[in-house]
Amino acid sequence: MKPRSEGPGPLTFALLRQLADGEFHSGEEMAGILGVSRAGVNNALREAELYGLTLYRVRGRGYCLVDPPQWLDAAIIARHLGKRGKDFHLSILESAPSTNTLLMRQMAGGAPSGSVLAAEWQSSGRGRMGRAWHSGLGNALTFSILWRFNCGLSSLSGLSLAAGLALIRALYALGITNAWLKWPNDILDGNGAKLAGVLTEAQGDMLGPSAVVIGIGLNLTLPREVSGRIDRPAAGLADSCGNAPDRNRLLASILLEVGGILPEFEKRGFAALRAEWESHHALQNRPVRLALPDGGQVAGIARGVTDEGALRLETDEGLQVFQAGEISLTAEVNHAVA
Repeated sequence: MKPRSEGPGPLTFALLRQLADGEFHSGEEMAGILGVSRAGVNNALREAELYGLTLYRVRGRGYCLVDPPQWLDAAIIARHLGKRGKDFHLSILESAPSTNTLLMRQMAGGAPSGSVLAAEWQSSGRGRMGRAWHSGLGNALTFSILWRFNCGLSSLSGLSLAAGLALIRALYALGITNAWLKWPNDILDGNGAKLAGVLTEAQGDMLGPSAVVIGIGLNLTLPREVSGRIDRPAAGLADSCGNAPDRNRLLASILLEVGGILPEFEKRGFAALRAEWESHHALQNRPVRLALPDGGQVAGIARGVTDEGALRLETDEGLQVFQAGEISLTAEVNHAVA
């Protein structure tokens, strides 16, 4: 069997799409449609549970996929985007190592602003500080957005916070209000478990122009097989917020909010978004601890952020300001946010 890190093969995807109706299908039927052997069907579907899916096999009835994936569909997403669809250039891949890595290459090749690359499965998804991003197949959103700015790199401070705020706006627009921001780039549920993360990567000149790829990973559900590979509290929208919207609608909603907030950010900077961001900060005015790159730690009270998106921390030595960099922020004690 192929290693899990390589992701589902084309035959596995084709079979899973046949099983998307949640009904039983015989191996003979699916083999005939795809022109493969029944043994080939059986071998390909053995992988399903490795990707967070539940597959029933019943002799005489065949295969049935429980809670089948909500496959991304460019036409459905375009309908949700409406007239704003012209602002985006969407590509959907079945499998990719990292949408950020691929889109960064496309950016260097001249891909237009508003390019969006989404993957049903990421084998090497990346988070902040070199961490891996783990998700299942069809139960998360993993995608990247390319945006080009006339301003220079020096004007992009706070961009990852702005992108996180766009995520919050999108969730609120869909009625999901039990979601919170955590400096600098996470979305948490009310119990402090991670729902989503943002990774920004920029290229350009200090005076402009510049371009940024914004990678977003968002859990809709979190199967046990996936959660077991995550070394910190994590959750899905369905479990923590009681609502997991259709993936196509959710992706369109996020694109609309990102496409609205980035021009505002370019024109007015993060300062114009600061108060709104702080109103959604899970650790606002709470005791926190920072883990520094040199191994040291700093404790204090989180007092919001600066106009550039740096953390303001009230310590025993007075108010200090910390840039994101390789700093990790945690609450001093576990707590519910709401």
